[in-house]
Amino acid sequence: MKNQPTQKIHIYGSVGSGKTTLAKKLSEITGIPYYEIDNAVWIRNPSGDIRRTDQEIERNLEAIVQSKSWIIEGVHTKDWVHQSWQHADVILFLNTGYSTRTSRIMKRFIKQKLGFEKSNYQPTLQLFLNMFKWNNHFEQVDKIRFLQMTEIHKEKRIIVYNKQDVEKWINTFR
Repeated sequence: MKNQPTQKIHIYGSVGSGKTTLAKKLSEITGIPYYEIDNAVWIRNPSGDIRRTDQEIERNLEAIVQSKSWIIEGVHTKDWVHQSWQHADVILFLNTGYSTRTSRIMKRFIKQKLGFEKSNYQPTLQLFLNMFKWNNHFEQVDKIRFLQMTEIHKEKRIIVYNKQDVEKWINTFR
């Protein structure tokens, strides 16, 4: 990996950590396509999203990771996500603070409800409230699980804590 350019990047973090924003920015800089794991997990439907089976999710993710280059972002730690970590050149963990994520969740919801920001889902009040639950669950459970699960990939795991860390990392692509 040291002599080859980074072509496969998995961005991990909680809701509101900046995964999608970073994936879009990196995609613009590098020309590498980005994918939201949520779109592999959910069939987007105007009347409500439908969750795919684990087998369907695994097939969707496999099609992505077998391609030459990709940026994948998501918060999932299910068994089917292992293939992404295994194939990644870099696993970037956006370990932003709890209060930062909480603030971003509120700002995002307001922007979506006012039509200033688009989303792949319906920004309902229930989903908004769930994001706070997910953020807390991430802090208590998912973060620890992710670090344990990616320990075998620690040589390619990078942890960033704030915008300055992210910018430094992005600058390696410029």
